[in-house]
Order: sequence, then C-alpha cells, then structure tokens
Amino acid sequence: MSGSESDSGWYDETLYPDVAQRLRMGRVLHRDRTGLQDLVIFENPVLGRVMALDGVIQTTEGDEFVYHEMLTHVPILAHGRVRRVLIVGGGDGGMLRRCLEHKAVERVTMVEIDRSVVDLSMAHLPAISAGAFDDPRSDLVIADGCAFVRETTERFDVIIVDSTDPHGPGAVLFTEDFYADCKARLTPGGVLVTQNGVPFLQPGELKDSHRRLGRRFGDAGFFVAPVPSYYGGFMAFGWATDDAALRRQTAEAIRPRFAAAGLVTRYYTPDIHVASFALPAFMLDALK
Repeated sequence: MSGSESDSGWYDETLYPDVAQRLRMGRVLHRDRTGLQDLVIFENPVLGRVMALDGVIQTTEGDEFVYHEMLTHVPILAHGRVRRVLIVGGGDGGMLRRCLEHKAVERVTMVEIDRSVVDLSMAHLPAISAGAFDDPRSDLVIADGCAFVRETTERFDVIIVDSTDPHGPGAVLFTEDFYADCKARLTPGGVLVTQNGVPFLQPGELKDSHRRLGRRFGDAGFFVAPVPSYYGGFMAFGWATDDAALRRQTAEAIRPRFAAAGLVTRYYTPDIHVASFALPAFMLDALK
C-alpha cells in the first residue's frame, strides 16, 4: 500500500518515493479491501470527504470540480458536436455528471471495473455525482475498460480515460495498444483525453504517453490545470485527435458554445480552456 494512517490522525500519501503529503483524518466513513483495491473514505476539514485507493488520493469534495470540469468541458466544447461520450473509469460519478451537463449529449457510457467504488461513492460522496447515475442518458457498465474498448462496436465522439496512475489495475490504460483501440472507437474528428499525472514529479509518464499517443494520432499533446489535492503542481491531461485545429481555437470561438450549453462552472471558462494548452517550459523541455 502507498499510504497509511498515522497515530496522530493524519493520512499519509506516499505515491512518490522522496516527497509526500498528509491530510488530517476526521471521521472515517468507510475502509475495506474491495477485492481489487484498498479503499478508504474519510473527512478532512479543508477538502471535505476524501476517497483514496491503494494509498493514493483519488478525489475530494473540495476540489473535484477542477479535475472533472477540465476533462469534460475542454474536449466536448472543443469538438462542438458531441453526441456520444465514453468514460473509462470514473467510479465516483463526477465525470459522468459533468458530461451530462451538456444538454446536446445524447448518451454517456461509463465503464468502471470495480462496482464497489460506484456504490461507496454514491453512499458516501453523493455530492460528486449529484444524481448523474439516475439520468436516463447514462449507461453504467461494470467491466474491464480495456477489454470493453477493444471489443465494443460502438463509436464515440469523445473518450475520457479517468484512471488511476499507471500501477495495478490502471497500468493497461496507459499502453499504446489501448490508445490504438480508443482511436478505433472514435468517430472522425473525435477526441481522446486522459489523466496523465503530475509532470513535475512524474515526467516519465508524460514522455511515455506523448510518444505512444503520437504514434496513433495526428495531433497529440497535453493541457494542464492545478488540482490542489494532487500534490506536485500542474496536473497534465493527455489530448489526442486527428483534427489538429480543435486545440487551436480561440476563446471567441469557444465562448458561444459555452453560453449555449448553459454550464455553471467553478473553474472552467473559455479563456481557461485556451490557456490550458499553453505548457510551462519544463514540460516542453521534457517533450523534446
């Protein structure tokens, strides 16, 4: 396990070998081994309810909006004509909720490998999904996401990979074979976006994903956002499509789509959308 509960009432996350973060633990709402992962849900005075899997912080009520808004609104509004979305992972339901906020979206298929993550999130973190699992446009599939993408005949305008880090069950979702299967499931001009770690502390993941995505898509890159509970600075999100124009649109082009969608956001704006593709120099250097 990568994390532990200290005697002083703190949750120690040690995802990285040389640096760590600590969250004060209030009431522990749930703790068990799900069969696939070690899961704990607890309360923190600043972040609200927190869920960790295998010792790594996955989501918090306090800052989930940054992560979920950026991984949904950026590809959906950049594309401009999204009707069908596939989410791989995302058991807390936050990604599903944000996708369904787009009224033009007709169907969102969510494939989660661990049913208990969904059930426990609905029981203890209901504010994150906010009823999304009850929306008639949602389709929850409990299955291995890698196998689902490989075997399904459905096509999607946007695929969102809301995975854990590339260890344990999440490792296969960072492979070139998986990215190739995703491309085969996209409609022409479709977009794949992925969770890609914190590049300041995980530069290897950034390089590996860039190389693998670049072999399969005409336009592969990243956009970024600061998610406070993901320690280490900017969070990177992978971006891949064959339509290079989609990530080079102006805020003026995105703004009417945002207004038409009627979204109420706490982090995302059309200007943030455009700015998120401007990468800091240390990331650009790593990608050379």
